[in-house]
Amino acid sequence: MSADVEIPYEVLNELNGSLKQIIVEFDKAGSRTNSLESAIGRPLGRGALRDQVDRFEGAWNDKRETLKQDIAELQQHVEDVGKGWKDWDTEAALSLSVDQDEAKNLPRKA
Repeated sequence: MSADVEIPYEVLNELNGSLKQIIVEFDKAGSRTNSLESAIGRPLGRGALRDQVDRFEGAWNDKRETLKQDIAELQQHVEDVGKGWKDWDTEAALSLSVDQDEAKNLPRKA
């Protein structure tokens, strides 16, 4: 089994963008509660379903915030890994480049 892990930059960038979108959706989710409660209304003068939605949203709100923070932390790690590898790759490429004067002094095949 190989210990090498290969993750293309494009995949890291896509994951980073997806995690950012999830965070935005979590931020917007809380504002949708009032719309849902209004849509449910009080059918037949009863508010039991609406009350259940309110209770669920209250409990989910705390969990959503915790999950959002965890995802934000993961997203930052993904972004840092991508940037770190890209920076290393750029530096490595520059250190391996040979200018025209150096090329004259390289060994040649006989």
